[in-house]
Amino acid sequence: MINPKDIAEILKGYDLKNITIGALGGHSALDVCRGAKKHGFKTVVVCQKGREKTYAKYYKTRDGKGCIDEVILVDKFSDIVNEDVQEKLCALNTLFVHNRYFWVYFKDYSQIENKFRVPILGSRDMVRLEERDQPKNQYYLLEQAGIKTPKIIRKGGENLSDDENHKRLNEFFKNAKGKPLLVKANEATRSYERAFFVITNTNEYAEKSGQMIKAGITTRENVNNATIEEFIIGAQVNFNYFYSSLTGELELMGTDTRRQTSLDGFLRLDAKVQTELLDGGYKPSMIETGHITCTVKESIVEKAFEAGEKFVAATQKEHAPGIIGAFALQGAIAAEHGKEEIVIFDVSMRIPGSPGTPFTPYSSYLYGESISYGERIAMEVKEAVKEEKLEKILS
Repeated sequence: MINPKDIAEILKGYDLKNITIGALGGHSALDVCRGAKKHGFKTVVVCQKGREKTYAKYYKTRDGKGCIDEVILVDKFSDIVNEDVQEKLCALNTLFVHNRYFWVYFKDYSQIENKFRVPILGSRDMVRLEERDQPKNQYYLLEQAGIKTPKIIRKGGENLSDDENHKRLNEFFKNAKGKPLLVKANEATRSYERAFFVITNTNEYAEKSGQMIKAGITTRENVNNATIEEFIIGAQVNFNYFYSSLTGELELMGTDTRRQTSLDGFLRLDAKVQTELLDGGYKPSMIETGHITCTVKESIVEKAFEAGEKFVAATQKEHAPGIIGAFALQGAIAAEHGKEEIVIFDVSMRIPGSPGTPFTPYSSYLYGESISYGERIAMEVKEAVKEEKLEKILS
């Protein structure tokens, strides 16, 4: 694992007056680079050949426009750990903003944890905990934090016999009082994305999983290793945070909700057409394709901060020094007993994928104007350099 001593040694070769902020060409790279440019930093994006136009053409800096200064082309994203690519990044004095898009191109996360010598802005050793088959993963951290989560029927990677699986499903539905379950299988082709499906009885598990396997959406192995959890019927909200290692303060950057295909389009149809489609065998998918900014009532804001602070404290206890910088708690606001409560069912241990956070008001309440994640990261880098504490925000 790259450790603080390694980072300190790498930084000795950097010109800290000429820092470049970098990202992989996808997910949140434009957000990161726009914020970096606004605060005077150079930018670099590592792009896979054939997928570079967004960065190398449309948003390339020219004539006072654009936000991408340098583009490094690779045959495939995982080539970023190649020595020649790392040398180019280090020669640019690059501090790298990681995201899920960055990690999923490596079957073995240790390639980034151990071989990627470019300093990362954020928590290098915690992204693997997003995976449901990892020990002491996000579910464990949420439990340690005392944050309410959905009831888990089967953990990811838990190898159950068919009899035991059916037993657990039957037991849940016997006492569910109409509650559905969500099965979080990985997709067949994009293994980093979930092929979610909802079931309302035990028989639907075999029926729906079989249909999705036959359609090539997922695989039998992915279904067998899927997490099965209670589906929370509530208003879905992603709470996007920034924890400053310099000040020890937690900030709520913004709130958004997911846009999913084909579910979003399906829900726009009237009930008669929906019923006809379902009766004809149509199954709407829940593939995330973007985000919509949203807001929450002010009575929810304190609860959001409390959940975020509990999570930060749990990470500091379990994985010192804990979460650094950007992260998100994704869930829903439920009101089953007449009292609104936040229920979290997913965690992002790095910058979330939504660039819409500045279009909610929460950062403006703190800074007087709304700021993006890219801006907030750049502000932290600038302050860390000024205070000679850059190592505190890197891993």
